[in-house]
Amino acid sequence: MSHITSLRDYLAALDAIGELRTVEAEVDWNLEAGAIIRRSYDLRAPAPLFTNLTGYGDSGFRLFGAPAALSDARHSLARLALSIGLPAEATGQQIVDALADARTKPGIEPVVVERAEAPCKQNIMLGDDIDLLKFPTPWIHGNDGGRYIQTFGANIVKTPDGSWTNWSINRMMIHDRSSLACLLPRTQQIGIIRSQWSEAGEPMPIAVALGVEPGLPIVSGMPLPQGVDESHYLGAVFGEGIEVVPAETVDLLVPATAEIVIEGYVAIEETVPEGPFNEYPGYNATEASPKAVLHVTAITHRDNAILPVVAAGPPVEEDDTVTGTASAAEILHLLREAGLPISSAWYNPEAALHWLTLAVRRDWHETTGLASHELVAKIADVVLGGPAAVHAPKTLVVEDDVDITNLAEVVWAFATRSHPDIDRGEFHYPRKLTDPLAIYLSEDEQHGFSAGKVIYNCLLADLYPAERRPAKGSFENGWPAEIQQRVLEGWTRYGYR
Repeated sequence: MSHITSLRDYLAALDAIGELRTVEAEVDWNLEAGAIIRRSYDLRAPAPLFTNLTGYGDSGFRLFGAPAALSDARHSLARLALSIGLPAEATGQQIVDALADARTKPGIEPVVVERAEAPCKQNIMLGDDIDLLKFPTPWIHGNDGGRYIQTFGANIVKTPDGSWTNWSINRMMIHDRSSLACLLPRTQQIGIIRSQWSEAGEPMPIAVALGVEPGLPIVSGMPLPQGVDESHYLGAVFGEGIEVVPAETVDLLVPATAEIVIEGYVAIEETVPEGPFNEYPGYNATEASPKAVLHVTAITHRDNAILPVVAAGPPVEEDDTVTGTASAAEILHLLREAGLPISSAWYNPEAALHWLTLAVRRDWHETTGLASHELVAKIADVVLGGPAAVHAPKTLVVEDDVDITNLAEVVWAFATRSHPDIDRGEFHYPRKLTDPLAIYLSEDEQHGFSAGKVIYNCLLADLYPAERRPAKGSFENGWPAEIQQRVLEGWTRYGYR
């Protein structure tokens, strides 16, 4: 795969296909930039690159919005595809397959480069020079509780014994010029590692890398198993290690081409107010709460640094494209590893991480001898048994004659194939690990990270003999091949473009 090794090379690749819009007009970091980013999601417009931020006009700092959002119909997943080295025209299933296939390969360690060769070391702030407000960090949503500098980067931590380094995406809000308020859920891997540091009586060293090469946020949002280093996995995706460099004040390696790297320590018990901040379910957040505080010990950055920004909210934005696609890839890998006849997996981005769709090979009944309820039970054992499906309260299982990346086809299959009887069409599983942000959860479910989940059975193969199985009456299935070809070749002759 083609390895884009820096955010700047990624911007050039987007520009080459018309997916970048440089905004030279003055734009206020206070709400205006966030509103433009949000509007660009709604229109599937090119990603905005702001070069003239109010109050920062001569600084050279820039903001880059909608870094992995959907594009227009020509190449709707171009930003995601380019990020992992695929052509801009790659389909959702090709992207998921590439990520799932890399899970079967051995990881490749990063390559450590000299400090002098690392662009992220061009400027270094230490001691009294540390100032987070130096950057044009936006106030994104009108109801946010502050300026969020970390919405699309990589938080890098490792266990006290050094055996496991974890890369993740968790939001961080500027508290003052030298500290951040951090959302570090205890059930996520960064929270698990933090608890180990707390048990050892020490604050957790951390590096927050912003404006990194585009593949890193993808794998940082992927629910890999505990003990797996996301940077090694990304090396497997590309067939070569990413470039890293030692941090200045913490014992961590950071991406050499990062635009901004914030180093510091997460306090053991100290908290500061954080939020509200809109999140992936798509509703306005209304409450602040005490969160962990990160005390900054160093900031390094490139000249004219670029800060990526996600304006989270209703679909489709990066929570849906990045977390959804990466999670689907991990689920696909686990199902294949279990020997189940799964063709593909997809979190339909329009459903805001609430809806996972699985495609099963059409010959599943003949090859496994299972009834659909038995296959669903095996799928549930894999999908609902771990953190990969924390965002899957509702799962649909269909045969692979359905394009599961096409929401219209998924809705059609769900409506016409799922029996409303709970003994055939719906299978409920209580008290499964769940993300607490779904708005329908009770307080007990939110605090316990546990709630019921459901799998909808849309399978047909065990209901009909193969020769009588319902076939989709589509253009491809409903007319002889020569008629299809005649229509395709004569499309403009009929007066269509």
